[in-house]
Amino acid sequence: MKLYKDSVATLEQMQNSLTVLEVAQQQYNAAMFNLANSEIKAPKDGYVLRKFANPGQITGPGTPVLMANGAGSAQWMLRVAVSDKDWAKVQVNDPAVIQMDALPGKSFDAYVSHKMESADMYSGAFIVELKLKSVPKGLAAGLFGKATISPRQSLNTWSVPYAALLDGHAQQGYVFITQDGKTAQRVPVTIAAIRKDEIEISSGLENAQQLIIAGSAYLKDGSLIKIIP
Repeated sequence: MKLYKDSVATLEQMQNSLTVLEVAQQQYNAAMFNLANSEIKAPKDGYVLRKFANPGQITGPGTPVLMANGAGSAQWMLRVAVSDKDWAKVQVNDPAVIQMDALPGKSFDAYVSHKMESADMYSGAFIVELKLKSVPKGLAAGLFGKATISPRQSLNTWSVPYAALLDGHAQQGYVFITQDGKTAQRVPVTIAAIRKDEIEISSGLENAQQLIIAGSAYLKDGSLIKIIP
C-alpha cells in the first residue's frame, strides 16, 4: 500500500499482492480447520480401553478409532434395555435403583438421564440411560447390573383377550363394548403391547362399561345383544 502511494509500485502490482495475501489467508484457515478436525481430544483424563485403528490406517466419517474410559469422579452411566410398553412409561429424571454383581449387597440411587428414540437394531429393545447420583469405588467399564425404575407418571392400560380385538393393524384396532347391556358399540382402541395370552390397550376404553369378548366377529355397530349370565 505504501509503495503504491509513493508511486514506487503500480496499481496492478498492489492488486496482485493483495490477491496473493488473500489466497494465503484462505489456505491458512483451511489448514487450521483440518488440524482442528484431525486431532482426537479426550474431554477428561482416563485410559484407552481399546484401539480400533492403527497409525496410517484410513477410516471413514463416524468410525470409532479409540474407546476410552474417564478416570475420576465423573458420573457413570448404565444402559438398560426395556420393552416398548415400559419405555412409554419411563420419563427423563425418573428415579431408579441400580444393583451390580461386582458389588453384591449394595444398591445405588440413579435417575433416567436419556431415552433412546429408536429401538436397538440387534435386540429390538429400547435403551434407557441411567446415571448414578454418587460414584462408588470399584467401578469399571463393561460391568453388568440391573435396575429398578420407578416411573413418576403412571400409564393406565387394560388387558383384553385376543378374541375381543378386531381389525388389528400396528398399534390400532377395534373392540365392541356395551353401555346399556342391549346394544353393541364399535370403538377404536390403541394397542400398547401384545402379550402371550392377552393384549394391553392404552386408550379407547376409558368410558366403557362392559367389554364384549365373545362373538365380536358377528357384530356390527348398533347390533342388538343379550347378555347371558
